[in-house]
Amino acid sequence: MIKFLIRRLWYGLWVLFGVVTVVFLLFTVLPGDPARMMLGQRADITSVEAIQRDLGLDRPVHKQYLHYLNDLSPVSVHRHQARESLIYLDPATYSYRSLLSAGEYTLVIKKPYLRRSYQSDRPVTEILASAFPNTLLLASVSILFAMAIGVIIGTFIALKRKPWLSRTALVFSVFGMSLPSFFAAILIAWVFAYLLGDVTGLSMTGSLYEVDDFGRGEYIEWKNLILPAVTLGIRPLAIVTELTRSSLNQVMAQDFIRTARAKGLPEAKVITRHALKNAMNPVITAISGWFASLMAGAVFVEYVFDWKGIGVVIVDALEYYDFPVLMGAVLLISVVLVLINIAVDILYARLDPRVRLSS
Repeated sequence: MIKFLIRRLWYGLWVLFGVVTVVFLLFTVLPGDPARMMLGQRADITSVEAIQRDLGLDRPVHKQYLHYLNDLSPVSVHRHQARESLIYLDPATYSYRSLLSAGEYTLVIKKPYLRRSYQSDRPVTEILASAFPNTLLLASVSILFAMAIGVIIGTFIALKRKPWLSRTALVFSVFGMSLPSFFAAILIAWVFAYLLGDVTGLSMTGSLYEVDDFGRGEYIEWKNLILPAVTLGIRPLAIVTELTRSSLNQVMAQDFIRTARAKGLPEAKVITRHALKNAMNPVITAISGWFASLMAGAVFVEYVFDWKGIGVVIVDALEYYDFPVLMGAVLLISVVLVLINIAVDILYARLDPRVRLSS
């Protein structure tokens, strides 16, 4: 188990290193001068050059890249005084603990530093920390909705063995997978919040936290979660339904199912303890990938419903070319994806003894 975790974490670090490199190079070559964006109409050559020096944008690309890696790494090297080669170890910038000092260099352990927003000058970690819980909640509720409903419907169709049900499920799956998220969000908001708003009591826009101007203050409004969660869960619901149906059909034809029935086990126990357990592997594979995809793909859904999550942060950062926020959001989603893949590998071994953690 320990060797497996170490190996997967090592692979994950290499994946993250590749993501960091690609993201840095991508946003470095994009058009736009952050210094001029920050100054606006007040921009003059002297001010622009001063901000570029402060942000390190006047250095060669390879030095900017090394600085960025140094900021992201939890163990990094810094100078005691500001110089060109490495960023100065400023206590106001880094929360760190010194490990080793040699001359003018210090080896420190610190939290990864994602820089500061070009627009608001807030730390990127602070911006992402305030938005990430909302996106995590939305993606989790969406995937649980898709998993619960999809497994129930897929199991029902597989056990009934009706050709027309299978064809209907296939049509539903194709429709659900091909339906664009932004179109589904607009359609669902229009139907259930605008046309049927008096019946459903749902709003077209709204986040988890609302503010009441009449003395109630800030409060949680759970009903605002319903429409974005259902919208985001439509595509994985279609996939889970079809995968559960096809996988369960294959498992029910296996010899061990006939053996379990021959032993006199109740049909409900045969299905839940033997058939479904073995049919869940492809479903979990799809769900693991979709969970990370939902966090990345929630941009349009969050924007339509004004759900204050990572999606809204990304859209705002794109609008103003706020590169540190964009880079931080991409890296955060990448970390979540790596951790989910490790967790899914462990879950595989729990569901199927034939899967070995050492492989």
